[in-house]
Amino acid sequence: MLKNIKSIIAKNQVSRKTKNWLLILIGLSILLTCSIILSISVGYLDIPFSNIIKVFLTNTPGINNFFHFPVSSTETALILQIRLPRALCAALVGAALSIAGAAYQGLFRNPMADPYTIGASSGAALGATSSVILGLGITIMGISTRPFFAFIGCLATVLGVYTISRVGNKVPVQTLLLSGIAVSILFGAIVNSYHTLFPEKFRQTAFWLMGSFSYTEWLDLWSALPFIIGGSIVIYMFARDLNLLSLGESEATHLGVDLEKMKKILLVATAFVTAAAVSIGGLIAFVGLIIPHLTRLIFSPDHRILMVSSALMGAIFLVLCDTLSRILIAPTELPVGVITAVCGGPFFLYLMRRKKKIDAS
Repeated sequence: MLKNIKSIIAKNQVSRKTKNWLLILIGLSILLTCSIILSISVGYLDIPFSNIIKVFLTNTPGINNFFHFPVSSTETALILQIRLPRALCAALVGAALSIAGAAYQGLFRNPMADPYTIGASSGAALGATSSVILGLGITIMGISTRPFFAFIGCLATVLGVYTISRVGNKVPVQTLLLSGIAVSILFGAIVNSYHTLFPEKFRQTAFWLMGSFSYTEWLDLWSALPFIIGGSIVIYMFARDLNLLSLGESEATHLGVDLEKMKKILLVATAFVTAAAVSIGGLIAFVGLIIPHLTRLIFSPDHRILMVSSALMGAIFLVLCDTLSRILIAPTELPVGVITAVCGGPFFLYLMRRKKKIDAS
């Protein structure tokens, strides 16, 4: 009898948690939709919300058989060809960087790890920029090859930083961060040298390198989408193992986690996701640092929840940052990487100070 009562209570608790999580998921999805609509609405030319809905209804296959509203061709082109792909690219990049950041933080068991601080973003930027400078960034069957070269640069960088930082079976966080910063500076110098050696070609990537969605289009979205979706699925498959790893490497090994296999697969998967994100938006700092950390505090450290909620919160955050970059000093546009750096720099210093206090105690 007592066992039956305990099982009923346990089932009720699980169902309550599931219900709460579904409500959170729905709430974040609604916020993401609202942020995308806001991004489409505001800018040099403000577009009323009603006109946005009319354009969507009139141009959506299947639905346009029942609805047709008179909307100006200028607004239609502005929404469908410029602002919508830009907002979706910002959402995709925000989600990708947040998922990669959550994976890095779980893998290295440190909240200060993210694609930017360990050099992954710089490696991807070098690969993508080199493909443009050398004329290798071509389009095959409607898909750009730039994400592929970004992936090569990102993966080589992550593996290199990980190998340099590794001491025995451990990866000291201080060594990891210093190695990542050193590699970022080195790659930054190489990219800057392109400005002198190839000034004409470098102009194509100068603003993009600072983090920007100014020239994004549907091709960029479709080119990066397979990398981000595929990599994110692989990362999520290891959510349970990352939960066990948080207990410690020896404990995770005793519980059946193949650590070396997991690390190799996750490093490749996060390289896919990071490279695709950088190939679209350039160097956008600290999204993968801020969002997973805040999501862990607000919702749950369980990676099965953390991955999905971080993706949605990262998408919301970057869409809003991109919107702010367009209206802050309009009609001039700020690189979105500047805004995320302003938000993330102080946050990174706070985490460093907090960890220093914890180590001292």
